[in-house]
Amino acid sequence: MKITAFLLSICFCTSMFAQNFSFGKVSKEELEEKFNPLDSSANATYLYKYRRTYMEYRQEEGFSLVTEIQERIKIYSQEGFDYATKEISLHKQNNDEEEVNSLKGYTYNLVNGKEEETKLEKEGIFNTEKSKYINETKFTMPNIKEGSVIEYKYKIVSPFYWNVDDFEFQHDIPVKNVEALFEVPEYFNFKPVSKGFIPMNPIHEAKRGVIRFTGKERGQMSQTEFYSSELIYTNNTTKFMLSNIPALKDEPYVNNIENYRSAIKYELSYTNFPDSPLKYFSTTWEDVVKTIYDSSNFGKELDADRYYNDDIDALIATVSEPIKKVALIYNHVKSKIKWNGYYGKFTDEGVKRAYLINEGNVAEINLMLTSMLRYAGLSANPVLVSTRQNGIPLFPTIDGYNYVISAIELPEGTMLLDATSNYGEPNILPLRTLNWEGRIIRKDKSSSTINLYPKDISKNSSTMLVNLSGSGNLDGNVRTIKTSYQAMKYREDYIGTDKDNFLEKLENRYSGMEISDFEVKNDTDVSKPVMESFKFTLESQADIIGDKMYFSPLFFLKTKESPFKLEKREFPVDFGYPLNNRYMVTVNLPEGYKVESIPEPFALGLPDNLGSYKYNIIERGSTIQLIVEAEINQPVISSLYYDALKAYFSKIIELEGGQIVLTKV
Repeated sequence: MKITAFLLSICFCTSMFAQNFSFGKVSKEELEEKFNPLDSSANATYLYKYRRTYMEYRQEEGFSLVTEIQERIKIYSQEGFDYATKEISLHKQNNDEEEVNSLKGYTYNLVNGKEEETKLEKEGIFNTEKSKYINETKFTMPNIKEGSVIEYKYKIVSPFYWNVDDFEFQHDIPVKNVEALFEVPEYFNFKPVSKGFIPMNPIHEAKRGVIRFTGKERGQMSQTEFYSSELIYTNNTTKFMLSNIPALKDEPYVNNIENYRSAIKYELSYTNFPDSPLKYFSTTWEDVVKTIYDSSNFGKELDADRYYNDDIDALIATVSEPIKKVALIYNHVKSKIKWNGYYGKFTDEGVKRAYLINEGNVAEINLMLTSMLRYAGLSANPVLVSTRQNGIPLFPTIDGYNYVISAIELPEGTMLLDATSNYGEPNILPLRTLNWEGRIIRKDKSSSTINLYPKDISKNSSTMLVNLSGSGNLDGNVRTIKTSYQAMKYREDYIGTDKDNFLEKLENRYSGMEISDFEVKNDTDVSKPVMESFKFTLESQADIIGDKMYFSPLFFLKTKESPFKLEKREFPVDFGYPLNNRYMVTVNLPEGYKVESIPEPFALGLPDNLGSYKYNIIERGSTIQLIVEAEINQPVISSLYYDALKAYFSKIIELEGGQIVLTKV
């Protein structure tokens, strides 16, 4: 077995280096390829990805981070045309910003058996400002056709040498060959953190590096003398050579597919420059917490209170109960300070400025909230969070957190608050923050992890009364009550949208439905459940064959397909929160018909009390009553239970497809 593996690895290396990946050397075989031999469903493939990231020293400016990129992509079909557009995000801060240079690109096509190339011109390159923190360089390759091969290369120069973009090896399309290098002088210690399921097998080397200094000084007889010197150092290099990486395909109920994309993240742990003491950044959680808390844009903002103390004194003057104080202060911040849409664990303009102009980023709003709660005598502390979009920080990290919320430790338990959410409540955080664990930081700079996922079940209860006609049409009314996260999601979708468009989408969800008397109650009162009600008509909801009628008693509410179709799943199933869906359907049967048969009641359960499903149907003369209750008891279910979960949903679809049979009297 070892000999076979060794021979295979030799064959791969020989094959990879036999190919010419030099820029512009696209082969006829690459142009003729009709599909990816290992994934015929792929609409495009990375034929080759090259990245080299290294430090460059400039005498007047110090170290900068340089990243060289070359990518060659084969496009098989029109669905793959999207990969001909590249968007490069460039960070900026204060007066420093990243820049792209040396950008070149070509599109290659096979025309009458001959290779034809089209150059990327300047007119196809666009530079835009996406936000005050991000610029973007975007380009679209010209003359794209089915069968095209595109190739481009560019260089990113960054003054932020500590901020190394992730080395991503896996993408939404397959990757045939990857070559990646990370070179860093001995003065910097970067901590690598890998994610995903592809073996990396890095190759480590140490090479000699030289920094040259030149200058001039006034010497004897006031003459200018020029001098030069050299500093020899060790350049530590890590190299990755990978091949035939499968596409990473998104699946339902994944909190963020980026968490499972095979990649390496490098975070600066410490620096050790000549004649200088070691400077630690993120070696331990204590280092991380100290670095963040000691920042003037974090810890000092918690201590400031003069800008709000008169307002808070007046607000809680007659209140002694802690829970009432929390509610008053929380609602005060929500109503006074509008979230500007920016994330961050550090303030931008500062809490005082945010309070004055009634607008701020996440840190300004939630650090202000924490400060006010402390001022009111409550045990409140900030909680560092990594949003779903940002990934999961598994090791000590500063960059791994991009958000902050507030926590109050009460005798009844810990209460989590986020005042950026218009429709949130205590312990009802925005879905973007429900990402495993946060890190609570106390005044003494100690820290500990805290579970961000809710424990209480979010409920959706629907009552439907319908009349089934002899022609198989329905008319009736529906009343739905939503609580907790299901209520918050409804409010986010409903409030602030055009009501006609909202109603149209609802009708389209149940094809052919006509809705009238639509009403929503408690949409802006987050302390109460959302209540939605409407009347409807819907045609052709039963099949009539001879003197018999067939229909599913759940009608348009039945589960039509399982979200879990893959044979295997390596990712956890993330529902976000525990949930309960209950439907009570009463069907008035058409005159002239009687029940011939109805489905049997049934119940299902997931292992370890992870979920349950109950289906109970009763015939009451000319009326059928159905009660269905489905419950998921854990917000996140391990992939170890995937087979059971997949079978569970498949069985639900099968059983909900069971039909009532009516026959004419």
